[in-house]
Amino acid sequence: MNLRRDALQILKETSRTFYIPISLLPPGLQEAVASAYLCMRAIDEIEDHPELDNATKAKLLKTISLTLQAGVDGFPLDAFLAGFSGYENSLEEVTLSIREWSLLAPDTIAPRIWDATAAMADRMAYWAERNWKISTESDLDRYTFGVAGAVGLLLSDLWAWYDGTQTNRTQAIGFGRGLQAVNILRNHTEDLGRGVEFFPEGWSAENMQEYARRNLALAEAYVKDLPTGPALDFCQIPLTLANGTLDALANGKEKLSRSDVFALIEQLISVNMKAS
Repeated sequence: MNLRRDALQILKETSRTFYIPISLLPPGLQEAVASAYLCMRAIDEIEDHPELDNATKAKLLKTISLTLQAGVDGFPLDAFLAGFSGYENSLEEVTLSIREWSLLAPDTIAPRIWDATAAMADRMAYWAERNWKISTESDLDRYTFGVAGAVGLLLSDLWAWYDGTQTNRTQAIGFGRGLQAVNILRNHTEDLGRGVEFFPEGWSAENMQEYARRNLALAEAYVKDLPTGPALDFCQIPLTLANGTLDALANGKEKLSRSDVFALIEQLISVNMKAS
């Protein structure tokens, strides 16, 4: 099995936002970021699963966390199988293949990805047990940190590991939080349909847009300070799409169309080529 090729194929099938920037990364860093994305997508599919009850989601997520914490120089072939027993036909392929994704990154950075994924799985289990009840802005900050702001911190670690790139960690959290806030806005109707409300009590879409823009301002500062190189190339694309999505939502559209996505990316690439 060609693990890198399989990972890129699953990426292409699961994320139009991240497939392109990950596919453009240099060898080594590409495997590390793809490993991180797919491990986190694996647990995200459990959190969002339409058929599993919350107690089952929490149990599966905690089991994955404990398995990842037991990693030494990798994981035995059957490491995750017992935890998935009885749910093999319910879970997505990206989830069932988490062992493979955990082994994709170079071994000098892979344990950092296991750690981040284990911690996120525990946080997701916490929220599943509470049916994602978000009462206050502090609750929202906790949730968006747990599932996205912490990803910004992991990315900062990956940039530093790869070529020594240093970043502002507070802005890194804002980068993750901002992207997550846009996702919450985009998926609000769908989430309500499954009985989950991520807006704090009394908040309107305008309040959430303001929250998203406040965090995207931190994301803009984060990206602005990145030196020319793979970290900058990577971060510009999801940030551009997040801003584009927020503008589209504010103008009454449900989301960016596929053609909108490609147009924004082409525009970004064109600007970068002129700048270089």
